[in-house]
Amino acid sequence: MEFAIITKDLTKKFGSLTAVDRINIKIRKGEIFGLLGPNGAGKTTTIHMLATILKPSYGTAIVAGHDILKEPNKVREKIGIVFQDMTIDRHLTGYENMWIHGRLYGLRGHELHERIKELLEFVGLWEWKDIEVRKYSGGMIRRLEIARSLLHHPEILFLDEPTLGLDPQTRVHVWDYIMQIRKEKNMTILLTTHYMDEAEKLCDHVAIIDHGKIIAEGTPNELKTIVGNDVICIKVRCSPDKIQIFVEKLEATLDSTFVRFAMGRITLGVKNAPQVIPVIFEIARRMNIRILRLEYSRPTLDDVFLKLTGRRIREEFGSWVDFIRREKMNRFMRR
Repeated sequence: MEFAIITKDLTKKFGSLTAVDRINIKIRKGEIFGLLGPNGAGKTTTIHMLATILKPSYGTAIVAGHDILKEPNKVREKIGIVFQDMTIDRHLTGYENMWIHGRLYGLRGHELHERIKELLEFVGLWEWKDIEVRKYSGGMIRRLEIARSLLHHPEILFLDEPTLGLDPQTRVHVWDYIMQIRKEKNMTILLTTHYMDEAEKLCDHVAIIDHGKIIAEGTPNELKTIVGNDVICIKVRCSPDKIQIFVEKLEATLDSTFVRFAMGRITLGVKNAPQVIPVIFEIARRMNIRILRLEYSRPTLDDVFLKLTGRRIREEFGSWVDFIRREKMNRFMRR
């Protein structure tokens, strides 16, 4: 089996801080591989090392058949990258941005023009080719950056939080383009994200990263088996001491894969939620605990992260970051 990326104890330290800690992953050719984790987990640092932007403190990686330490220029010829933050020149047109990027990779003349036309049509921006980027929407800029990253026919595409700061509808459109790239060009794609739905929708394989370490790896469905069949979430009204006793009682009574209390709610992994729910209500009744809300669902990757770390990837923090990035995007386009 051929691999597009192989990391070997890949490590990055900034002084006393270990941002990436001995990562070992193998990414198959032609698959979409996701690095899933909260902000600050080490996702961007990992991509920057693989793209030869940062030099590892220890270890190395083979990217498209080339060692990132010994053959960085060869690696750069084989990869395309879309960064978290916008790197397009807002005062140039879409076509001009593409043209400059193409020239940097040695494309010119009719070949470059036809390649730009092909890719701008691919992302639905050919009619906007002569419009300054500052007049584009956030989603259009993201699509232009994806098109730009494909100009030189890369074997591997790095997407660092490709939909961060975009509205839900635009996120779905970007997902469609990513799936289309993999389908039509058989390209290997490594993306980072803290969105659970994004990882589940796009990725063939996922590695969950936290505090610089890979804590789980597999297909989304394989990772979900860590949790169990169903997940029950409960919100109750009682004192903290009583909540702890309630949690201990649930652990002792139920055949559950895990019981956690975090961020104001109790979460359980169980095999058969409809059978377990009446038992939960009976325990609460005996303890004179009022259940304000109870819901259950099939497990998600967020539940896997909770199971492994005892906390959730904080979507509210992600939303705050999204807000800041949308504001930066608005200022970027107004200047």
